Amino acid sequence: MSLTVAMLDRSIAEDVLAEHERADAKHGAQTDLPDGTSPDFVALADFARTSCQQSFARGEGTWADILAEEFFEALAEEDPAALRAELVQVSSVAQRWIRAIDLRGADAKP
Repeated sequence: MSLTVAMLDRSIAEDVLAEHERADAKHGAQTDLPDGTSPDFVALADFARTSCQQSFARGEGTWADILAEEFFEALAEEDPAALRAELVQVSSVAQRWIRAIDLRGADAKP
């Protein structure tokens, strides 16, 4: 990883932490909310996974495809350790997508 990418990743992490602070100030810590995950989301997770795989197989895959797959996999997970791992993946994809946006510049086509 180049120094530029490492610096960019640090900047993204700082942006995310600043958003945590804004959300906490506005809504409180919200650590007592239920997860809201359920096996009811398994069909959506399967659909998102298949859709993502098909999009990439056609050469048309997008960041939105990847994030949707990870997001719905998280919603379908009830085990706390597995849910945490899925949410780390959601966060990683979102941050890598932000990095891609930043690297292509403000004038680039999304």
